[in-house]
This record gives sequence, structure tokens and C-alpha cells, in this order.
Amino acid sequence: MISENDIRKYVTEILKDMAAEGTSSPPPAARRSAASSVVSDDILPDIVEKDLSDEINVPNPHNLEALKAIKKKTPARIGVWRTGTRYLTDTMLRFRADHAVAMDAVFTEVPEEWTARHNLPKFRTRCENKDIFLTRPDLGRRFDPQEAAKIKSLVGQNNRVVVFVADGLSTTAITTNSMDTLKSLNDGLSSSGIKTSPPFFVQYGRVGSEDSISEITGAEVVVCLIGERPGLITSESMSAYLCYKAYLDIPEAKRTVVSNIHRGGTPAVEAGSYISDLVKLMLEKKASGLDLKL
Repeated sequence: MISENDIRKYVTEILKDMAAEGTSSPPPAARRSAASSVVSDDILPDIVEKDLSDEINVPNPHNLEALKAIKKKTPARIGVWRTGTRYLTDTMLRFRADHAVAMDAVFTEVPEEWTARHNLPKFRTRCENKDIFLTRPDLGRRFDPQEAAKIKSLVGQNNRVVVFVADGLSTTAITTNSMDTLKSLNDGLSSSGIKTSPPFFVQYGRVGSEDSISEITGAEVVVCLIGERPGLITSESMSAYLCYKAYLDIPEAKRTVVSNIHRGGTPAVEAGSYISDLVKLMLEKKASGLDLKL
């Protein structure tokens, strides 16, 4: 593998050769300055940090203000333009960069130091690793007897509300949004005198893992904060799945979902407050999903 120092050396040599071939070669000091600027660490800004809504790639648009207004209303890639039948270079690079961010969100593990820092006990579904998790969704909904016993020991039996965090399909979403959502949710429930069990983290967890946890703990309401499948717009989207007295293989129509929890959607703190209101309503109406009349 070529090292960064090798790349710097190659670029410097190429610049020197180019300068030597020119008819009016710049002085050595200027060549050194040019080489230094090319290989400096900040020559290539992080392309993912650029706001696509501010970029106008359409040459001489018929109505520039209308195009700007449309781009401000959606994160979709509008007016990316082309060169011949191909995307512009910047457009293609941004596409690949966003795809790489999404891939990282799926395949990266939640760091041990993150769960330790937030005092989240960790339990694992029947998936032994990330590959099994991605190819066997059914195993991400169940726990081995040993793990089930540990969850029951931590949470206790017959809690009214159990809240947990699962990695799902986006580590980034969880590490970015779950703690703020959890704090706001707990504050909202505490203000109404509703106690929750100690929160915990489920590794390789699917949405259906809340069904198993509901049966293990006997909870009335289970709330699962989980990372959603990332796209090219954001890799930080988290959802909350709430269910009243869930059981294994419960119909999906009995779940209530709060989705798009991220900085470009519903902010985490706001989402937590709304989820707490939903939990209160579920406890009052003894229902969730389509059975819950909002």
C-alpha cells in the first residue's frame, strides 16, 4: 500500500518536472510553495460537509431564484447537471462519499467506550457477528436463554415501561441521537410519575427484539430506539418503535413508530418529549399501533 509520504514525494517530483518543462520556469522558492500547497492536509475539504442545497450546478438556469427555493425545500439531489451523458465530477464524488458514509454506518460496531460512557449494559441477540446480523434478520429478534436471563435480572419483572437502544442498521444514528432522545423521554415520563427500568443496549438488534424483551420482562410498553437503514441523504436517522404488551411475531400494525429522528428531521430532544407523550397515552388506552387512536 502506498503511504501518504510516498504520495507527497510523487506529487512534489511531478510538480518539479512540470516546472522544468515550462518555457518560463518559476524560481525554486515558488516551486516549493506550489508543491507545498498541493500536498498540504487542508487542500481537499471534506466533501460530505458541503450543503447540497447551496450548490447550483445548472448553467444559466431560466429561473435561478425558483431553483434555489426548490433546493432549500428538499435534501434530494436536484439540478446536479451533467457533462455529456455523465454526472459532473463533483456530483459523482459526492455520491460516492455519501455512499461510503452510509456503508460505514451499517458495518461499524458501536464502540465499547460509548456504551461504557453512558452506563449502558450490553446484551446480544442470537447473531454472533455483523455478517450474520445482516443475513439472518430472524436471529436479530431473539435472545439465547443466557442473555434473556441477564436482561430479566437487570430489568426485573412486570415493569410498566422498558426502554432500550439497539444498533440496528446505523451505528451513527445511535451514537448521535439516542442519548438525547433517552434523556428527554425519561424526563417526560418522570414528570408524570412513570418510572422506567434501567436502559440498556442491544447489539445486533432488530425491531422485533422488543417483542422478546416484552415477553422476558412482562412490560406493558416497550420502547426501542434503533438505527434505521441509511441512505445518501443522511446516515444519522434513528426511529423509535413503541408497542403495548408485545409478544413474539406480533403484527407490525400494532407498533407505533416515530421516525426520522436526526438533525435534519425531528430533533432528538423533541422526539424524546413526543415519545413520552405516546407512552403515557398507550398506558392510558392500553393499545398501540392502529389500535391507538391519536
